[in-house]
Amino acid sequence: MQKKVLGLFVLTAVVLLSACDKSAETYPVSGEQCGPNDPVKTLDAEDCFIPPVGA
Repeated sequence: MQKKVLGLFVLTAVVLLSACDKSAETYPVSGEQCGPNDPVKTLDAEDCFIPPVGA
């Protein structure tokens, strides 16, 4: 049960964090143009690192 909840949480986080594609300059869901100061433009894969439990 916990693995399903964790998986759903991770999937939701990935979708939300990747909401603005840097190459398209628009949000995929709403189609709105990304602003020059949108914080999602500075996100990297390392920002999404989740440390293992117990580490």
